[in-house]
Amino acid sequence: MNQPHVPARPVFPINLFDAQRIEDAFSLLGPKWTTWSVMTMAQEGRPMRVRDVAARLPFVSEQLVGKRLAAMHADGLVTRTDKRHGAPYRLSALGESLTHVHRTLAEWSRNYLPPDAMAEAERVEDAVQRLRLRHSTAMIQVLDAGGPMRFVHIAEGVGLDVSLTQHRLRRLQVDGLVARTGPRHGDPYVLTDAGRELGPVYATVEHWSAPLATQGDMSPPVSVTMPQRTHPGVPLGPDGARTAAALRRSAAVPSALFSHALQPQPRVPASVTAPSAPGRVR
Repeated sequence: MNQPHVPARPVFPINLFDAQRIEDAFSLLGPKWTTWSVMTMAQEGRPMRVRDVAARLPFVSEQLVGKRLAAMHADGLVTRTDKRHGAPYRLSALGESLTHVHRTLAEWSRNYLPPDAMAEAERVEDAVQRLRLRHSTAMIQVLDAGGPMRFVHIAEGVGLDVSLTQHRLRRLQVDGLVARTGPRHGDPYVLTDAGRELGPVYATVEHWSAPLATQGDMSPPVSVTMPQRTHPGVPLGPDGARTAAALRRSAAVPSALFSHALQPQPRVPASVTAPSAPGRVR
């Protein structure tokens, strides 16, 4: 009997991507509350003043929201409707296209990181925090190409001193991206499932950052389908403390930014399944 044809899943070799460009992109996405602000503005779909965004994020002060939006304006993620002081902000084309990046990051997190009850915006921000540190992308690429590897060889491959390499590897272990093959000092490192499956994430982030690199016209980023998890990978260490006060204050906010969505969402719907507060403080 002829088997039905199944389209091949796209393959994104980790070593094909520009590590510096990816890390520069993550530096724009990484500051805390950027993801929450972008998702809030995308959901509303209209120009919003600082106080409007702050009203949707009751666990963040209006002053902090104002500073974050001003920085996002400087980075090109939002624009202002006019030059008056206090004029509303709206997402730029670059900011709107983050929907694709957020979707891919959320799918990668759900597939390859230990399950956790998180709001969708919190999940994306958590994923960014795991990936944003300088030299992390290059280390993952070196391990993907030559692992298992001892830390001295990883340091040589990336061009870093041994002390910084050890520090980064410890952080990557805590974040669930690399693991030691044994308990002894000097045992080689390998990528976990989460680390090995970063190709689609890197592809989406690099494509999203193309206008930043070329200053050309904006084109829609690729939409990447993540493979489903086949085995659990290496467990993470303890997460940072959740903010209980934020959870209480956010309980009345009608937004799926605070819901534990289980499917990709090009726009955050208005329904709430379970309020949540941001976590994994870095």
